[in-house]
Amino acid sequence: MNDVSGDNVVPVSRFWRDDRLPFIEAREVHDGRKVCYAKHFHETFSIGVITGGQSTYLNQTARRRVGPGAVVVMNPGDVHACNPIEDQPWSYRMLYVDTRWLASLQHELGLDANQGYHPFARILTTEPGLYAAFNQLYDVLTAPDAEPLQQQSAAVAFFTQTQQHLNPSASPLRQANARLERAADFISDNCTRPLKLEDVCQAAELSASYLIRAFKKRYGMTPHAYLVNQRIQFARAQLRRGHGIAEVAHEAGFADQAHLQRAFKQLLAATPGQYQAPSKALARTGAGRQRSR
Repeated sequence: MNDVSGDNVVPVSRFWRDDRLPFIEAREVHDGRKVCYAKHFHETFSIGVITGGQSTYLNQTARRRVGPGAVVVMNPGDVHACNPIEDQPWSYRMLYVDTRWLASLQHELGLDANQGYHPFARILTTEPGLYAAFNQLYDVLTAPDAEPLQQQSAAVAFFTQTQQHLNPSASPLRQANARLERAADFISDNCTRPLKLEDVCQAAELSASYLIRAFKKRYGMTPHAYLVNQRIQFARAQLRRGHGIAEVAHEAGFADQAHLQRAFKQLLAATPGQYQAPSKALARTGAGRQRSR
């Protein structure tokens, strides 16, 4: 794990990645007062626990106050944010899991293989067993001496338990709107281009007024905010591959490196350099993991 807060100070936030387990990424935040988010989404399945303090958890239209013992769940694409209450100290741990890996496990557990990923209807639980199991998995993943077989086995065991406790929905959670989904897909597929509103409207066969109104209701953000989120997802992938920050800013469609820095910090509460640090060290050492400094 890599300390991203700077030398000789108490770390605020740490990321963990291991090139031997490419389907999972972890983050731990020790003082959430200094790590605040705008509404955003992930392409991965996200699950986390609150380990201290209180915060406000937003997920789609839901708004909950959460504290120690809470397990929060975000399906891929769920617009969410979690921020401190009145500058109160709070801390948490997160896991980000490749959707295809989790869908494959769901199919092995008997869920319909004709549907890809099965979304979870529950976005919050305080089930003690699941909270404890999450922390056990987190500790195994980030242990300096853990072996891949041990880590992979722990991940399968935990997400099997997650399926049992959270019981994913057998059907899509939201009513489908094919044209809005077409608009979102068009933005995703062309996120590195300088898109215009008429481009999206034409692709989705929707009027501008309807698109703006209905898109925000469906996805929790405007088409432009959705575009910026997709660019950040693209940037994350490129940073993990070791691309330079200035290069990534250009590749992702940002005006310059400073523009990428601002958007990245706003949505992920970390700079591109802080996020990339673990993967840089992996490439340098070849060790396949990071240890706390």
